Amino acid sequence: MLTIYNTLTRKQEEFKPQTPGVVNMYVCGPTVYNYIHIGNARSAIAFDTVRRYLEFKGYKVNYVSNFTDVDDKMIKAAHEQGITVSQLADKYIQAFMEDTKAINIEPATMHPRATENIPEIIKFIQGLIDKGYAYEKDGDVYYRARKFKNYGQLSGQSIDDLEVGASEHVSADEVNKKEDPMDFALWKAAKPGEINWDSPWGKGRPGWHIECSVMSTKYLGKTIDIHGGGQDLEFPHHENEIAQSEAETGQKFVRYWMHNGFVTIGKDNEKMSKSLHNFITVHDIIKQVDPQVLRFFMATTQYRRPIQYSEDNLIDAQNNLERIQTAFDNLTYRQKDAQDGAD
Repeated sequence: MLTIYNTLTRKQEEFKPQTPGVVNMYVCGPTVYNYIHIGNARSAIAFDTVRRYLEFKGYKVNYVSNFTDVDDKMIKAAHEQGITVSQLADKYIQAFMEDTKAINIEPATMHPRATENIPEIIKFIQGLIDKGYAYEKDGDVYYRARKFKNYGQLSGQSIDDLEVGASEHVSADEVNKKEDPMDFALWKAAKPGEINWDSPWGKGRPGWHIECSVMSTKYLGKTIDIHGGGQDLEFPHHENEIAQSEAETGQKFVRYWMHNGFVTIGKDNEKMSKSLHNFITVHDIIKQVDPQVLRFFMATTQYRRPIQYSEDNLIDAQNNLERIQTAFDNLTYRQKDAQDGAD
């Protein structure tokens, strides 16, 4: 019997896909404004391993992992580099595919991009407005978080507790626009010179959370078997995905939620993050060590637990992998020698 730890229920559960023999699986991919760091790689490696195991067990796995190819960070990075957002996305999507191939990650069945799904995103948002779950204000569209009765269930927090944290990150401009500090953006009005698309609410672009709701349901159906991602995505990203998707479709969004632990760094075990400027890219590290050492290092810790990165830990992983490889080579040689002797 195959079991999965479900983040939503916080229990180990027997895995039963909706369709016997078929698994529909969605994993949040990177925002492509830089090379992926090894924290991003841990998620990619963890769910590549899950996928491979399911295929080994005989399942047909439809594996979708997106690229976020438009957001504030991308607009800023493209401006700094003097290129378009699309050119920036193309550059780092190509780098992602090269770097993940080096660490033996199979390409997803599909890698959709947010900008390829703008009509579907607009339609999805309009559906939420029509149902009273969203509202427009000065060209922005926000989701009414309190209207969704199970909001906070995935992260295990009450909406009142979440509001305290949300209030600390809301600008004065947003306070004036939002009905509630917990409300989050589905569509953002374009500022002068920004990339934009026409919509019923004016020129703008999608918010971060809505794209995954749209792409997962578009390519895998209204209810998917497994949704994966890093632990840091539980709130607000995955919490918001549930609220959006279930409000629009009226069906359960995900049957099994899976989240991998952080990669930490330094004596204080600080989470590796681009926003904290303490990250090490896969692009750089695989120039220094065999890419399979990085993959093996990630495999030394159970996927839900944090793993500490250091040069010493990476060297230990390299030495241990070399011992395993040597043992395998010796066994292979002895087996061949024994067969030759028998002949």
